[in-house]
Amino acid sequence: MDNPLKALQFALEKYPDRVELAPVRDLLMDSARQNDRRPAFIKLAVPDDLVKALRGNRDGQDTVLLVRIPAEVNDRVESRIVLPGEVG
Repeated sequence: MDNPLKALQFALEKYPDRVELAPVRDLLMDSARQNDRRPAFIKLAVPDDLVKALRGNRDGQDTVLLVRIPAEVNDRVESRIVLPGEVG
């Protein structure tokens, strides 16, 4: 996968029914901020088939992404006002 953003855009446009979304907040089991002894981390509860897909053979492997949508973008989802830069 050379460009995960391009793959995500294609999947959402052509195969929206095959894309699975789950807010990380709903899956979160544990988290810790970075300190001198270790990096920051999050621990997620996910289905076993996803774990097998991540740990399994690299050939034909699904792409799993962590996508962050900034709050100001999320707030604009329902707005009917078009701002400069949103036309395209």
